[in-house]
Amino acid sequence: MRIGIDVGGTNTDAVLMDGSTVAAAVKRSTTQDVTSGIVAALAGLREQRDFTSADIDGVMIGTTHFINALIEARGLAPTAAVRLGLPATASLPPFTDWPGHLVGAVQGRAFLAHGGHEFDGRVISELDADELKRHAEAIGAAGIRSVAISSVFSPINDEFEQRAQDVMAGELGPDVAFSLSSEIGRIGLLERENATIINAALRELAERIVDGLSGSVAGSGIDAPLFLSQNDGTLMDVEYARRYPVATFASGPTNSMRGAAVLSGFDTCAVVDVGGTTSDVGVLTGGFPREATGEVAVAGIRTNFRMPDVLSIGIGGGSRIREDGALVGPDSVGYRLTEEGLVFGGDTLTATDVAVRGGRGAIGDTSRVAGVPAEVAERALAVIAERVADVVERMRTSSDPLPVVAVGGGSVLLPDTLPGLGTVHRPEHYSVANAIGAAIAQVSGEVDKVYAISDGRRSAVVDEARQEAVDRAVAAGADPSSVAIVDFDEVPIPYLPGNATRIRAKAVGDLALGALVR
Repeated sequence: MRIGIDVGGTNTDAVLMDGSTVAAAVKRSTTQDVTSGIVAALAGLREQRDFTSADIDGVMIGTTHFINALIEARGLAPTAAVRLGLPATASLPPFTDWPGHLVGAVQGRAFLAHGGHEFDGRVISELDADELKRHAEAIGAAGIRSVAISSVFSPINDEFEQRAQDVMAGELGPDVAFSLSSEIGRIGLLERENATIINAALRELAERIVDGLSGSVAGSGIDAPLFLSQNDGTLMDVEYARRYPVATFASGPTNSMRGAAVLSGFDTCAVVDVGGTTSDVGVLTGGFPREATGEVAVAGIRTNFRMPDVLSIGIGGGSRIREDGALVGPDSVGYRLTEEGLVFGGDTLTATDVAVRGGRGAIGDTSRVAGVPAEVAERALAVIAERVADVVERMRTSSDPLPVVAVGGGSVLLPDTLPGLGTVHRPEHYSVANAIGAAIAQVSGEVDKVYAISDGRRSAVVDEARQEAVDRAVAAGADPSSVAIVDFDEVPIPYLPGNATRIRAKAVGDLALGALVR
C-alpha cells in the first residue's frame, strides 16, 4: 500500500491506496506548523483502515512550503549569484529583473566571471581560477551561505560550472551549499539563472522542511521511503528534494490533475481543482499535465524550469463574498474556514456558505445560512461559474470538445454544467484527487539541449537524447522495464549555424519500490 498526502493552504488531504483502490481518505485542516496537520491526517487514515508500518511501501507528499516561502519572502538564505560568461553578458547582471523586496530577502550579491560556451561547445573565454577565488573570498566575508552558479549554455556543456564549484568550494568549505544551473533550468540564461538563485535561496529551508516531514511520518510509526511530488507530476526522493526544492513549486496542481486522470478515466481533459483559497485550471494531455512552453513567472521572477500550464484564480471554498454576491474573492479565510465560515459558527460569508444556501451540499450547520438571501447565493454562484468557465476557455487550444473534470473539496461550488462547456464530471473521491495523484505518481527523466546535427547523424542524435532521458529516469528510481518516452520535441533553430536543433525528451516510469531498502 501507499500513502499520498497533499498539503494545501486550507486542507491537508491524505489517502491510503491499496493497489489502485482507495482504502481510506481523510481531510484535516492545514496547521500553521504543517507537520501536525500531517500527523492528524495519518491518524485519520488509521481510524478508517488499520495498517502497520510493514504494510506501507512508500509515503508521497505534495507540499506548498517552498513556493509559499518565496512568495512571502521568508526563510530564504543569503545567496550569491556567480555567472560565468565574461566578457559577454555583462550588460544584464544577475538579479536585474527581481522584485526589490526579494533581492533584500536573499541579501543578493552578484559576481561576474570569465567562462561560458557557445551553443556548439566553443569556449567564450577560459575559466580563471584566481578570479573565482577572489569572488569566494568576498562571498565568505559577506556571510553568504548559498551560491548559485550559472554559465552560458551550460545545459549543453556543464564543465565550467562543475570546475567553478570545485574551486569555490575549496575556498568556502563544506558549510556553503552550491546550486548549478545546468541541473535546474533549460536553455535561456537569465531565466535559468533566476531558477538557480531561487533554488539556492531555499536550500537551508529545504533541510528543515524535509527533516520535519520525515519526522512527522516517522513519528506516526511509519518506517517507509518518503518521496515529494515534483512540478511535472512525478516523484523525487528526500535527498533530491534537499538539493532541488524548486522542483516542488507546482506539485499541488499537478497532483490534482494526475489524480483526476486516474479517477475520471480521461487522459485528455480540462481539470478544475477548487481548493479553499484558489481554483487551478490545467489541461491533461496523454494523462500528464500540459507543460508551459515559455517562461513562467514565480513571485514576479522569470524562470524556465518545468512547470505545468496552469491558470489560477482567487476562488475557493474560503473566498469572501461581498456586494450582495457580485464580488467573490480574491481574498480568502483560508485554513480558518472552519472557524470563520457561517456554517461553522463564524460570522464571515464565504463561498462555502453560498454553496450550502444554494443547495450544492450539506456542510456544517446548514441552518446558519437560512438568513442569507437566495438571490445573493444565486448571484455569487453564477459569478463563480462564469469566471471558472472563462478560465477553462482560455486554456483551450482548439475548438475540439474538451471534457471538464472538477476535483478538490471546493468543487461543490461549481454547477453540473458550465456555460459553453457542457457537463462537469465529478469522479468518485474527487475531493482528495490531489492526494491520490501524489500516491500514484511515477518517476521521470528529462533532456533539454541544443545539438549541432551534422549530415547523416540526426537519427543517432535523437536516439542519444531519448536514451539519456531514459537513463535519467532510471537513475531517479524508475523501474527500467516500465520506462517509456512520453514527450518528445525536435525544433530546428534557423538563426544558428551548424544545423542547430533543440531536442527535448521526457521519459516516465513506475517507481521501483521493491528495490528500495527501508
